[in-house]
Amino acid sequence: MNFNMNFNNTPGLLEGRKKIEAGAYSCKQWLMDCRQVIRNHNPAIKALVHVDFDQALGAAREQDQNLSGGSLRGVPVAVKDVFDTADLPTEFNSPLHRGRRPTSNAACVESLLAAGAVLIGKAATVEFASVGRVAETVNPWDHHRTPGGSSSGSAAAVATGMAPVALATQTGGSTIRPASFCGVAAMKPSYGVVSVEGLRPYAPSLDTVGWMTRGVADLAAVANALNVFPGPEPSGNAPRIGFYRTPYWEEALPETRAALDWARARLAAAGVAVVDVDGPDNCDQLNQAQDTIMHGEGKAAYWAEYQRWPEQLHSELRREVENARGCSAADLRWAHDYLGAMRGRFDQAFAGFDAWLTPAVPGQAPLGLSSTGDAVFNRLWTGLHMPAVTLPGFRSEDKLPVGIQLVAPRFEDANLLRIAGLVEAALAG
Repeated sequence: MNFNMNFNNTPGLLEGRKKIEAGAYSCKQWLMDCRQVIRNHNPAIKALVHVDFDQALGAAREQDQNLSGGSLRGVPVAVKDVFDTADLPTEFNSPLHRGRRPTSNAACVESLLAAGAVLIGKAATVEFASVGRVAETVNPWDHHRTPGGSSSGSAAAVATGMAPVALATQTGGSTIRPASFCGVAAMKPSYGVVSVEGLRPYAPSLDTVGWMTRGVADLAAVANALNVFPGPEPSGNAPRIGFYRTPYWEEALPETRAALDWARARLAAAGVAVVDVDGPDNCDQLNQAQDTIMHGEGKAAYWAEYQRWPEQLHSELRREVENARGCSAADLRWAHDYLGAMRGRFDQAFAGFDAWLTPAVPGQAPLGLSSTGDAVFNRLWTGLHMPAVTLPGFRSEDKLPVGIQLVAPRFEDANLLRIAGLVEAALAG
């Protein structure tokens, strides 16, 4: 059942900022418009789990008076409920932490607020952004399908217009996958580029702050507020893009293959060459290595809860602590050594290319709400610590979003955003 509601009737980040600077809009009105969307759609979609309109309204009024405010002045922002927020609860979608009220904001939240953003609500997440209870969020375009996860609410909130920006996280595929399923743009930056202080850890060697918006220019505005490395000056040459199927190409369903064919055709029509690339040898164990580290480090993530609430802790989280997958010290050493060696090899493989086009998801969002979908096309890039952007635009035969993904060498985040902007324009054409 495809709902195809009339979403996005609130402005995106830069659109709203321009209207405010022109005096045609106010921070308060932006918040009120988002509030109306939340009232209309959140009861069914369940994207946001905590909202305090009175607090947000006070912040918006302050920004209306702050005429010399920052780059995100007045921008409503939703924050995944694994980031600490002083003005709203942070409960991790865990019954063990109901009513938890941090006394300070996570570093990335503080950065957005310092730039003038207005915290509008906390977005639903899979428990601990891990393997526990799934969020109650549904896909905005078909309520019988998953929105993806673990950043379920972040993707649904941006897709519906509840907020023009949402913070997310990615340890496997938790930013790129839900954004692709819900039809919004998203960025997972290079590992370590954005501070994870105040984020509930899952696998510290992989945990990465991500964000979602309507389009690439808005992604770049958030990157700027988070102090992501500036990019090189554009060369003036046409971008050179590789097409990398990954070792997991057989997992790509017809709708993802069609999305990539569509993207290649649009780029070719815009005069952008897309060249097939094979990638380095011996890369067929990338996902296995990422999975080993994620669950190996996950063993420590919930040890305190396991000690305090052994029976109440979700069964899958108990399995993590009890190392049910049997991850050994030798396994962890192998995984870290393997990915450490492959990172440099992948950086080198990008020589002569600005970015690679690659699958973002196996296909459209699967039916059912018990699973958030497969991260097969995300895990490798998370393990390689490389930046990734997903772009919307393609729709399956069922009229459901299917994202595409662009990746680049480590710490080339700003250049990846520049290339993504060019690709976005070609796709729109």
